[in-house]
Amino acid sequence: MTRGGKTKDQDEAERKCIVTGEVQPKHGLIRFVIGPDGQVFADLAEKLPGRGIWVSADREALNKAVAKNLFSRAAKAPVQVSPELPAQVEKMLTKRVIDLISLARKSGHAVAGYEKVKDWLLKEEAVVLMQASDGSGRGKSKLSTPEGGKFIGWLTADELGQAFSRQTVIHVALAAGGLTRRVVEEAARLKGLRASDGGSDRRKG
Repeated sequence: MTRGGKTKDQDEAERKCIVTGEVQPKHGLIRFVIGPDGQVFADLAEKLPGRGIWVSADREALNKAVAKNLFSRAAKAPVQVSPELPAQVEKMLTKRVIDLISLARKSGHAVAGYEKVKDWLLKEEAVVLMQASDGSGRGKSKLSTPEGGKFIGWLTADELGQAFSRQTVIHVALAAGGLTRRVVEEAARLKGLRASDGGSDRRKG
């Protein structure tokens, strides 16, 4: 449905959550499909065939969908739902975010390490500041979210390290363009799926 005369496109597409009943943009939801054997699968790339069943990217909502088997109601047919589905989706989203950051690094839109990140922030090249949830609070406090930018603080040092082929990484900066928007959107979905996000949008300047 178009609103205000806007042209409907993929970015504006909205779907209804089977748990909350709320209609919202697709990037705030997770698509599920039912396989030939009746098993529920998460379709993060939104490319698998079949009718999509949408759930808000929220751990509580997904837990409720599994516990009350709302997928069966939505599919209007018996389905099989693994009790481990929420944990599986979180793992899949984590890998997706790591892979996107890695691609951003390879295209020159992401850097890691305190000095490099600080340099990008000073030059106003960074639009996103990422810091490991398990990093030193004192060390992280020395860098601030770029003005008008985003802060992501719910990935671990190990997870950020995987994106840069290192053992651990604490500080990451993303420049505008490239895959940055997708990193931000997928990281937001991951935050909703994490039982404890370990970070929040915070300080400026």
